[in-house]
Amino acid sequence: MLNNTTLQSAAFLSTLALSSAALADDLTVLSVSPPINGLNAPIDTPIVINFDRPVAPATFTPDNFHAFGRWSGSAAPASFIFSNNDQTVTLTPGAPFSAGEPVMVVLSHDLLAADGSPLRPAGYSFRFWTRTRPACFIFQELDVMSNRTTPSEQTRIYGALGSDLDNDGWLDIVTVNEVSADLRIFMNAADGSGTFDPFLQPPEPGLFEMSPNEPGDFNGDGFSDVCVASTATDNVLVFLGEGDGTFQPAQIIEVGNAPLGIAVLDFDGDGDLDIVNGNNGSNNLSRMINNGAGVFGSPTFFDGGVNGEYGIAAADMNNDGILDLAVGGSAGQQVRVMRGNGDATFTPLGLQNSGGLVWQLGTGDVNGDGNEDVHTSNSFSNSGSILLGNGAGGLAAPQVEPVGGHAPATDLGDFDGDGDLDWLLSSFGAGIWRLFINDGSGSFSISQDFEAPANPSCGTAMDLDNDGDLDIVLLDEIADVVILMENVTTEGDLNCDLLVNVEDLLAVISDWGPCGVPCPADFDGNGTVNIIDLLFVISHWG
Repeated sequence: MLNNTTLQSAAFLSTLALSSAALADDLTVLSVSPPINGLNAPIDTPIVINFDRPVAPATFTPDNFHAFGRWSGSAAPASFIFSNNDQTVTLTPGAPFSAGEPVMVVLSHDLLAADGSPLRPAGYSFRFWTRTRPACFIFQELDVMSNRTTPSEQTRIYGALGSDLDNDGWLDIVTVNEVSADLRIFMNAADGSGTFDPFLQPPEPGLFEMSPNEPGDFNGDGFSDVCVASTATDNVLVFLGEGDGTFQPAQIIEVGNAPLGIAVLDFDGDGDLDIVNGNNGSNNLSRMINNGAGVFGSPTFFDGGVNGEYGIAAADMNNDGILDLAVGGSAGQQVRVMRGNGDATFTPLGLQNSGGLVWQLGTGDVNGDGNEDVHTSNSFSNSGSILLGNGAGGLAAPQVEPVGGHAPATDLGDFDGDGDLDWLLSSFGAGIWRLFINDGSGSFSISQDFEAPANPSCGTAMDLDNDGDLDIVLLDEIADVVILMENVTTEGDLNCDLLVNVEDLLAVISDWGPCGVPCPADFDGNGTVNIIDLLFVISHWG
């Protein structure tokens, strides 16, 4: 017969065993909102994470849980709300995201549960896109800005990005210049006009033949930073932003031969953003680990699983909450998914024909199935390709679209606000930027061409005037100009005839009641078409 002492000892050991078992299990993410790879999140969306157990609120800091909009920048200062017995954590951004941008959310492995168990070593990362308002695929030239200091001296714009560099809520433009070997920064006039001041003087010095670029907040100070690859000098440069449109002198990192393509992600689960670049000449990838202060260690190298690594992008290709790499091989005309293991290593997954000589590569869910897809520009194959992802790291055969000349750049954006991603390709040889409209299933048709003054290098989508639709920035590398194309929208016009009349009233009535996303007749975005939306049309009559 067991005495009381024996029973008490057994109970203590049982409790200890249960406690140890709890500590042995990782804190687990059950669900996220917006969903992984989701489209059409409101620009003021909270980010909600549901865990399998109560968390330790003190571990939830901006270093361990943060979000970065590709254009709007860091979501800091953010606030955290704990609910559902501390099993649900909500991050509320300090300012709205920009319309139509991808947002990356990062959770560090340093997050703890109330019982002391940590999040898995890989951490947790995912992306989603914000919505744009309905628009009509009508663009007009807003401004043409020179990129030159001296009219006769070429800078050769070889890349560009949009980012809010001074946290004023308006997107600025950075040109990346091959011949002048610098960055030139155009600050938004911030008056709703969508126009910009002349670029800041002096330009930010860099290295010759810089082109591939990605933004990120590498040191966690809330300001947008930029990393750039210099193909001619075999370097990656990291520019830390000062928060006023200027940058600290670049950290210069020697990588492999002919770096082309660059990606930003937390590949080791520690919560800060690391860098991977593709080396076309060395036929490999470089990984550079961030020390948390925006200082990167010497690269280590690994095989990208293709022949002639060129374009590269970070995305969650298998929906496991760890960002992977999509890698384009120019020489082999291939795209490979490299699964992120969360410990700074990657495992090769699906290999697919790219449909051409990959130059640039990006990702996004173009058919609305919740899985990331791949889009490429195929350089001297004179085409672009769409490769649909299956959510397990596999890619379907490419859908190839010709553009009539060397295709150096590709970008996605919901230009008409119908809830799917449209496609912009640049064609140097044909002297055009070609805009394709998505039918919602990932099938594209030509909407229009924009003729270049000389020859394009790239084009990018961004909301220049904060009106909720996507405008286009076109970069001409021979004429050295930045062309601003405004997405023209008539308030209350639902059939895109640039008139507000009885047809628009009837369109509101036909959509009356609760509606999904997107819902063009829901002008106030409250999820219901009602008298408020009807009065909106009447107030804009004519």
